[in-house]
Amino acid sequence: MPGKSFLLKSVLIIDDEQKLRGLLARIIHAEGFDVQEAGDIRSGMRKLARQDIDVVICDVKLPDGSGVDAVATIKAAAPAVEVILLTAYGNIHDGVQAMKNGAYDYLVKGDDNERIIPLLNRAIDSVLLRKRLAELERLAGRKYSFDSIVGQSKPLIEAISLARKVAPLDTAVLLTGETGTGKEVFATAIHQGSKRAGKNFVALNCSALGKDILESELFGYRQGAFTGAGKDKKGLLEEADGGTLFLDEIGEMPLELQAKLLRVLETSEFIKLGDTRPQRSDFRLIAATNKDLKAESDEHRFRSDLYFRLNVFQVRLPALRERVKDIPLLAAYYVQQAAAKVNSRTPQLAADFLEVLQAYQWPGNIRELKNIIERAVILCENGVLTGEHLPADMKLRQSSAGNFMSAFSLASAEKVHIQKVLNHTAGNKAEAARLLEIGVSTLYRKIDEYNLS
Repeated sequence: MPGKSFLLKSVLIIDDEQKLRGLLARIIHAEGFDVQEAGDIRSGMRKLARQDIDVVICDVKLPDGSGVDAVATIKAAAPAVEVILLTAYGNIHDGVQAMKNGAYDYLVKGDDNERIIPLLNRAIDSVLLRKRLAELERLAGRKYSFDSIVGQSKPLIEAISLARKVAPLDTAVLLTGETGTGKEVFATAIHQGSKRAGKNFVALNCSALGKDILESELFGYRQGAFTGAGKDKKGLLEEADGGTLFLDEIGEMPLELQAKLLRVLETSEFIKLGDTRPQRSDFRLIAATNKDLKAESDEHRFRSDLYFRLNVFQVRLPALRERVKDIPLLAAYYVQQAAAKVNSRTPQLAADFLEVLQAYQWPGNIRELKNIIERAVILCENGVLTGEHLPADMKLRQSSAGNFMSAFSLASAEKVHIQKVLNHTAGNKAEAARLLEIGVSTLYRKIDEYNLS
């Protein structure tokens, strides 16, 4: 219910007995609730559709139908709303049936004056908890969705477009690109965009563990399978059942383990260490690597059959130096994050600060940018980030010809200026050349020389 405060408590009473309804409304209103009234189901449903209602109190016998049946109708129209049924003496069966239909509880008329407020408060607590959980789920989904990926450069938009297309399918995905380009962020967004979004997303970095530990983490083991295996352990294949398994740096997986993984992909079955019985796991595989797996397979360092199995749908993530246009956006995003982390006011970004960032080659990509931004925010004392807050080694960079030049040199300034004009023209080279007062062929040469996007 958009725009509604969690603190607002709203109750709708549906009862055709006007005097009893009015008395109940006054009691509830006196306790700080906002109260709406309706004399039949139809008018009650109209109010429910037009207004924010937390709890409905509904009589059993109404002119246009049964309150017991109305419970299911109300819950279908507004699942977050709790319904309390009012039932007459000797008609407890109606209350029980209403609860089966989804009612929160029921009141016997005559006891309602004493029980109504405590019951209402419990029902309101239930509603607010459900709304908070729904909001947290919405925010979590937003945080890990494609919409949360920061950037507007052409290479990034192309990668996102490819990933969006494959996300709803169960097809295996291979994410390629340099270290630090955000492969796990993409993997999570693909998972969130799939039909498996409500299930586990399980990630494992294949380069971080030795062969034996990697195998036990992936397949799990039975008690006594090896020294130290004191009890059964679920492997990530089992944990990922119904969800997504993300294997980062899969190019580092030992060949022997690659063979076992290939069999799992072909049969959907695996055997825990120390066990003899196969288990099944229905998971979607997303793998990532910073290596050229085709070249690795040609050199027999990676199984060619596994490579072809993984490479059904490949998405290449661009390096940050290919996304110069995105650096100001990313910088602003990570400055805000870092300021919240260290409990400081979000500083402004000076022009020279951004110029150094855009001139730098970023061998560590987005991960390096995030760390440098956090360092700069910690050092900032006057509310403005300048070039002085950046590491000294960023002031020198190696050009494409292999020469070192200052971030403030004429060539560096020219690169930043050309990139700004390209950003202004949204990549229109002819318009950019006109504004720069140079020929289009000269502009293309400068773009190649400075590796601009």
